Amino acid sequence: MTDLSRLSINQETVKQWSLPELTEGCVKAGIDKVGLWRAPAQEYGVERTAQLLADAGLSVTSLCRGGFFTALDPAERARALDDNRAAIDEAAVLSTDTLVLVSGGLPAGSRDLHGARERIAEALAELGPYAQGQGVRLAIEPLHPMFASDRCVVSTLSQALDIAERFPAEQVGVVVDTYHIWWDDQAAAQIARAGAGGRIHSFQLADWITPLPAGVLVGRGQLGDGSVDFRAFREMVEATGFTGPIEVEIFNEGLWARDGAEVLAEVAARYVEHAC
Repeated sequence: MTDLSRLSINQETVKQWSLPELTEGCVKAGIDKVGLWRAPAQEYGVERTAQLLADAGLSVTSLCRGGFFTALDPAERARALDDNRAAIDEAAVLSTDTLVLVSGGLPAGSRDLHGARERIAEALAELGPYAQGQGVRLAIEPLHPMFASDRCVVSTLSQALDIAERFPAEQVGVVVDTYHIWWDDQAAAQIARAGAGGRIHSFQLADWITPLPAGVLVGRGQLGDGSVDFRAFREMVEATGFTGPIEVEIFNEGLWARDGAEVLAEVAARYVEHAC
């Protein structure tokens, strides 16, 4: 495996590019898959985005993000459900079958992790059938535990699967993101569990580097710069029968300050060197 046929570039990796620049850059680099975020697609126009990519021969491997289900206030929860239905509709327009979910952190003043996770399941019970009707799968992304308080109370694949397995696999699965789970000694077993149930809906790569920046959200490393064994993760995921796209999603201000074409070429080279 030394080609780019499965490589998908998440647009946050080259955030400095507009959607037309991303499209042109991927075509020039021989990459035909992208992962999108809602805000830039909305700004450009969701239908216009879909047409731009289709005309260029690019497919969308995922849309990020839905989620944030953990609020206690009923009105806030209702708004979240409405926003997630809109996200599902956008994913359908963009012809991607995967909406990535960042589930939400603890509400202000709460320390009830179990209750927060139960509210995620309650939301998925409403959204799963709607998503299935639109041809979209919901993919719970476990985030590193440092994000549990403010962004995502789901910190491990085991926790994500405990929720996802309450629903049909064609409705709810998980994201295997190396940045968030590389440290977990149960990752291999949980990847096997996810694969056996047909629940690996997205596979994403980013490296773990230290020291973390002050804004830890943008602390993801370029492939090969940190601690993650990408080839081992690819082999674990593929051992389950997964043959889908491999999406590189890196939030890094240093990469964003560079020329986008240079960054894209480096990502492709590092992908071949470290993941293939």
